[in-house]
Amino acid sequence: MKQRLIACLLVWLTIWVASPGAADEQTIEVARFSAQQPGSGLPEGWKPLTFKKIPKPTVYELVRDGERVVVKAVSESSASGLMKEVKINPKEFPIVRWSWKVENLIQKSDVTRKEGDDYPARLYITFEYDPGKVSVVKKLKFMAGRALFGDIPIAAINYIWETKTQVGTVLANAYTDFVKMIVVQSGPQNVGQWIEESRNLYEDYKNAFGEEPPMINGVAIMSDTDNTGERATAYYGDITFAKQP
Repeated sequence: MKQRLIACLLVWLTIWVASPGAADEQTIEVARFSAQQPGSGLPEGWKPLTFKKIPKPTVYELVRDGERVVVKAVSESSASGLMKEVKINPKEFPIVRWSWKVENLIQKSDVTRKEGDDYPARLYITFEYDPGKVSVVKKLKFMAGRALFGDIPIAAINYIWETKTQVGTVLANAYTDFVKMIVVQSGPQNVGQWIEESRNLYEDYKNAFGEEPPMINGVAIMSDTDNTGERATAYYGDITFAKQP
């Protein structure tokens, strides 16, 4: 399934949406769920990310949680996401901020195994493929991957809420090393609480891939339980990119 996720994400390359005022402002709002109306369908500018061979998608809806409007995700032996096309320079806007909450952990979640590649919440960021800036070895590997799986990202960062892996762990996705997994929450201590996250995506990318990041071309949120057959409920708040303070 995760191979299909990777393939679908790069379909975004056909269309991108530039954020107005990005060159002059201190922040770029990728998701402003808080400004939308609960029960009004999908958030404006966001599209469903579904998979042909997975009959049951995760359910996403705008809801009011306390005083804020957020996206609620309910996954029950299911998998799908919400995605948005963007074009952001990570060197100019290196800081990504978002908030999220989960109601429960996935007991069989395990970032080291394909069968455990399920998470109650994840933030997925993809990057453009620039052939002129890719090594010969990586280019050949990328071309081989495309031949096998179709369109795949040359690189992606996946911030995840895991069950037992230590916070701060960085490792390759169980399906492909084109995607790096970064554990930002783990264990039961923050379950049921809104958590505000802030990451230096520029530095995270360099640490994970050992090179400068290309342009960001997509952002997705996703809650999935298709591999483990479990159930998970998560909430996602606004997502912004910011210049270095």
